[in-house]
Amino acid sequence: MDTTTTQTKTCSACAYWNETSSGQGECRVRSPQAIVFNVDAETRFESRFPETKASDWCGEFRTE
Repeated sequence: MDTTTTQTKTCSACAYWNETSSGQGECRVRSPQAIVFNVDAETRFESRFPETKASDWCGEFRTE
């Protein structure tokens, strides 16, 4: 009899994912992305990792 193994390749199982709260986290496969926004007539810049849900997925999945 043949057996088939199924692996769930979601963000929560990825080596690049950093959980920040229950079911939410940061994808760290690439460097942080620059974000520009306005606050009280000032332009501000920040760098952030993309936020993802634990159940999200992409083609960059790694376990190590």
